[in-house]
Amino acid sequence: MRQLRRDVAAEAARIMATESQRNFRAAKQKAAVRVGVNSRLALPSNREVEDALRAYQGFFGGERHDRQLQALRETALRVMRGLAPFCPRLVGPVLEGTADQYSRVSLHVFSDPSDEVALDLRNRGVVFHQEERTIRWHDGSHRRIPLIVTEADGASVELACFTRNDLRQAPPCPVSGHPQKRAPITEVECLVAGMVA
Repeated sequence: MRQLRRDVAAEAARIMATESQRNFRAAKQKAAVRVGVNSRLALPSNREVEDALRAYQGFFGGERHDRQLQALRETALRVMRGLAPFCPRLVGPVLEGTADQYSRVSLHVFSDPSDEVALDLRNRGVVFHQEERTIRWHDGSHRRIPLIVTEADGASVELACFTRNDLRQAPPCPVSGHPQKRAPITEVECLVAGMVA
């Protein structure tokens, strides 16, 4: 069973790396079918898939992956500096190091009222569209989070709009369930400079 979990995790990682699949559950279910495992059996955790994804990218991505990741982090930093009044935080694959050519630069921004960020971008002539994401909160409830999606340096950038109160507690990480790791500008500056933040 342990070997089957590893096989499914490895295939799910390959799917995420090569087929622009961002959803862990969908990748695991697709991988289970390909490996020939009943998806109702114990599938690997999101953490196991993320670890396999890191290994896949390290083996197959090499310097190309490193350059892509560096470019995305530099874009994130530039965008964050422009959004400094909204206390931007970098989250997700660009922060964690698992981003690829399909990844969005994901930022959390904070304002009251929440439409302040969109108004600021509109006033600066930034082209964007709006989406919405439902996330599970720590208490088990679900929250709808407005997203602003734009482009910078050829990369897709999404801004998840939270209230200033939400600066105190990050939403749960989709991989671990613990509070999501969020990096402020100073930490992203260290990443871009190649220093451990």
